[in-house]
Amino acid sequence: MPEIRSPRGKGADLAGEDDGRRAAAVFDALGSGYEKAFAHSEAHRRSLEWLLGRLAPGSFVLDVGSGTGRPTAATLVASGHDVLGVDVSPVMVGIAGRQVPGASFECVDVRDLPLDEGSFHAVCVYFSLLQMDRAEQSRLIGRLARALLPGGSLVLATVPLDVEGVDAVFMGQPVRVTSFAGEDLVEVVRAAGLTVLAEEDTLFTPDHPEAVPEPHLFLCCGRN
Repeated sequence: MPEIRSPRGKGADLAGEDDGRRAAAVFDALGSGYEKAFAHSEAHRRSLEWLLGRLAPGSFVLDVGSGTGRPTAATLVASGHDVLGVDVSPVMVGIAGRQVPGASFECVDVRDLPLDEGSFHAVCVYFSLLQMDRAEQSRLIGRLARALLPGGSLVLATVPLDVEGVDAVFMGQPVRVTSFAGEDLVEVVRAAGLTVLAEEDTLFTPDHPEAVPEPHLFLCCGRN
């Protein structure tokens, strides 16, 4: 199969590298505290249950922004699937490798990951786009959609806000956030050749002393 790479110019490369370094620094600092803060997300678990219901035994799944490996990679491995997790944070990759030895993890920016067309039965993208600009998010969703086998599934979760390049504080760490409003993200997903088969909007408060309630959107999609 041909390798699919996003067409990024020099300026986009530099901006993307800066985004990647910032994201790595944030999640290196958060470490296992991130898992604790989000462990009680029932919507996350429901989206995983939806995905498990569509996967044949031994499916190959890409987990983008795999974090500590829990709950996503751990749940998939426990159900008999092969998982490749990628994350920009070496601290997170180290934790994930120890916690979910049955999966494979790589410390790499997914924008630099070679993706062959039709490589995966499923792709998970849980809250891993928020430090990319909108053009990068749209290109990546398109690449991930093409990396799915026919009939494959993609589960995507984000904070559905109409914001671009906003400086904020997340669990005590400075971040620069970009996102789409929910309906705009659905259009990006559809333009990538995916059909939204289920979605859930919820309000979630991370288990962290500085946390405030935040909207979460989960999209469960199939490749057309």
